[in-house]
Amino acid sequence: MSLLNIELLQTNWIIILLFFTVAIFYASVGFGGGSSYLAILALTGIVFTQIRATALLCNIVVVFGNVFLYNRREKLNFKKILPLILLSIPFAYLGGYLKISQQFFFILLGFTLLFAAITMWVSKRIVSTHENKIDTKPVKNATYGGIIGFISGMVGIGGGIFLAPLLHLTNWDTPKRIAATASFFILVNSVAGLIGQYSNPDFYIDWNLTYILLVTVFFGGQIGNRISNNYFTPIQLKKATAILIAVVSIRILIKYLV
Repeated sequence: MSLLNIELLQTNWIIILLFFTVAIFYASVGFGGGSSYLAILALTGIVFTQIRATALLCNIVVVFGNVFLYNRREKLNFKKILPLILLSIPFAYLGGYLKISQQFFFILLGFTLLFAAITMWVSKRIVSTHENKIDTKPVKNATYGGIIGFISGMVGIGGGIFLAPLLHLTNWDTPKRIAATASFFILVNSVAGLIGQYSNPDFYIDWNLTYILLVTVFFGGQIGNRISNNYFTPIQLKKATAILIAVVSIRILIKYLV
């Protein structure tokens, strides 16, 4: 290991530990963790244009394992998923490609994180507990997917934190299939958003730190895919994460709005 990598590990060990923990938790419930990665990186001195790309790359690494396992368990209904991603992919690319100012990015990030925190906090009340499901309209699904994809591409998340609650509220399918759908949605939108960012001439990323974070979330995601937490329920962990994200979002909004 080079001296540069050792220095990065020593300087950023808290970030690395937090990313590892987030990957375990989110992978265990079918998500990538993009909103939490953004919350963590927003409190660092990392260039804001790099924050989005790093979060999306970590999303892809974590959620790929989820999609693989869900597909093996036959939980992915691609016929129903197609309308959701039909517009989300090009709009996620467009959102990632757009050049936005640092102030606009952090204001949008602040509101996005705040919404994500509220969603996570109330998730116990909105998650469907029965197996009933209703037929959904492809046009409506495509519209939802396009809007979520565009916002996700701009901010640097996969959009699962927005999509999953919406699908639960509308009884789109069973809870397990919704989790599988959210994972696939996160994967394709993260890839599209990242390609959009890469296409922008201002794209920049520090690969030295990013490589370390990618390896970290890979192992965290693999652990999360295979084990469940023995001390805290997913709801308790979600609420704790929601509080952290809410604090960060409020701090960001105060700094860039006041």
